[in-house]
Amino acid sequence: MHSIEVVLAMLLAVVVSGYLVRALPVSLPIPLVQIALGALVAKFSGSAVRLEPEIFFLLFLPPLLFLDGWRIPKAGLFRDKLVIVELALGLVLFTVVGAGYLIHWMIPSMPLAVAFALAAVVSPTDPVAVSSIVSRGPMPKRLMHILEGESLLNDASGLVCFRFAVLAAMTGSFSLQEASLTFLWLALGGLAIGIAATLAISHAQRWLSRHWGEESGSAILVNLLIPFGAYLLAERLHASGILAAVAAGVTMSYVELSGRALATTRVQRAAVWDMARFALNGLMFVLLGEQLPAIFSRAAISVQEVGQQSSLWLVVYALAIAVILAALRYAWVWVSLHLVFFNARRNGREMSAPDSRIVRVMSLSGVRGAITLAGVLSLPLLLPDGQPFPARDVAIFLAAMVILISLIASSALLPRLLRGLDVTMPAESAEEHEEKEALRAAAAEAIKAIEEASHALAADNAAEADLYTQAAVRVMADYKYRLGADEERAETGGAYLRAADRAEIALRLAALRAERESIFRLARGKRISDEMSRRLVRQIDLIEARYH
Repeated sequence: MHSIEVVLAMLLAVVVSGYLVRALPVSLPIPLVQIALGALVAKFSGSAVRLEPEIFFLLFLPPLLFLDGWRIPKAGLFRDKLVIVELALGLVLFTVVGAGYLIHWMIPSMPLAVAFALAAVVSPTDPVAVSSIVSRGPMPKRLMHILEGESLLNDASGLVCFRFAVLAAMTGSFSLQEASLTFLWLALGGLAIGIAATLAISHAQRWLSRHWGEESGSAILVNLLIPFGAYLLAERLHASGILAAVAAGVTMSYVELSGRALATTRVQRAAVWDMARFALNGLMFVLLGEQLPAIFSRAAISVQEVGQQSSLWLVVYALAIAVILAALRYAWVWVSLHLVFFNARRNGREMSAPDSRIVRVMSLSGVRGAITLAGVLSLPLLLPDGQPFPARDVAIFLAAMVILISLIASSALLPRLLRGLDVTMPAESAEEHEEKEALRAAAAEAIKAIEEASHALAADNAAEADLYTQAAVRVMADYKYRLGADEERAETGGAYLRAADRAEIALRLAALRAERESIFRLARGKRISDEMSRRLVRQIDLIEARYH
């Protein structure tokens, strides 16, 4: 098969995986299904896709990191910042040093710098894989936010450490002082470039929209290009493109709060990004499965690089590395959560001691995934002198096996640990209260705006003043009910109102379905154009989505 056909086959595998994971009688995380489908693609294609590391890194990482930074809950990020920073920075350094030395001790023929690179690339976690595993289990929302925040930051910290380790392997030298200064520029420069690029592009786009109007397609395309622009600019200035992409995403979440984008643009943009995220994450795992046969064969050939005769030793090494990572993570999580507990008690705040099951859940949630795969496949093919990069195939094999082992172990054990776990957490009740307050405030503002608009319209059209008044009363009824203006009616007739609401929604949905079918029938009969039918059906779909 040609490369383009293989790529299309992998995209089809991503689509099929979404249906298979629902059709299979056994609950499996979607990454494992995608890896299996990737292996099938490799079997029928005959040869693995040859990947250029730099291009592979550029195509996959910036949009994924950008979207993670954009959509991560900022309130949870700042509320649990101490735990997240301890996991995302402290645990990564602890893993790189501890696992790096242990890997070098196990495999003396693997250079220490390459062992550190391998430890660094397996340190980032993948919340997408975790969420697919716990989709049928009750993962506490606050805990999921902590894992998402950890993943966002440890992607950056792990890959920056990976970059230093690869540089040391390429040059054969490492200076702590020089590395510290370089790290400062990589971090600060990358963050500054990501923020500046997003703000500059957003302001330019806003200025153009104000003067010449906004085309949703152009706005969405510009939004898709921001992470690549920030990444490439940072790399050109020798800063961290990874951190630039993360900073660009976080900045975009604040730019979005200005509310200046058109509603249709926001709806379409969200759909495009959801599709891009599903496709990119799926492609990463399908690509892992597609590469696995070639990785296994190359690792079997290069097994002598690690001083062994049997390729089974590579599997033993992979299992040992997975156990080392799990042990390091468990120890760090236990210490980290207890430090937070003791600090809270010392400051006079009431806080219960960490539940041992929560510690085990957080430890098992350290699933490796797309970022690990993207990083390890970006290992250079050659050293500056033209020699092959030492133990490259072995490192790729071990990283791939660690991904598989972590996925299998978590999918087998996490649902059992989550079963019966008390998922009610104070943050969630506070979040519900926050949502109610926001809806009440929005309803109050809406009523005020309706009153002002109805008075203005009645003044401009005196002959139809009664019509505007009656319309205003009908529109304000829903908002007044949300505000609880008629508490007595809400208490005595709550069940009746809920039943009436359900009946009204059912009738409205039936009416919308009839509208849509009528429009399709008119289009099939050539009485309206297909363009007109698409526009009208989209309006009906948006209204229906609101009721669902």
